[in-house]
Amino acid sequence: MTKADIVNEISKNTGIEKVTVQKTVEAFMETVKDSLTDGKNVYLRGFGSFIVKKRAEKTARNISKNTTIIIPEHFIPAFKPAKTFVAQVKEQIKK
Repeated sequence: MTKADIVNEISKNTGIEKVTVQKTVEAFMETVKDSLTDGKNVYLRGFGSFIVKKRAEKTARNISKNTTIIIPEHFIPAFKPAKTFVAQVKEQIKK
């Protein structure tokens, strides 16, 4: 499902114009990105959490040059679904 599909589905279910729905979806995504960039997690009860994960420093190898490099610690965005959401998906896929 694409962003356009989500906008169409919300517009169809709520009766709100597609332009308004698109602006709302865009604003939501921008807010989540800004929060994660600032190091703040976003918690949506019953859906999941957008969190910032810390990756530890590690040693990696460049096989073609046969050298090792140090990858410094860094932060990455991640999504952790809520337990009820996971259970619902598992139940639906079983059917």
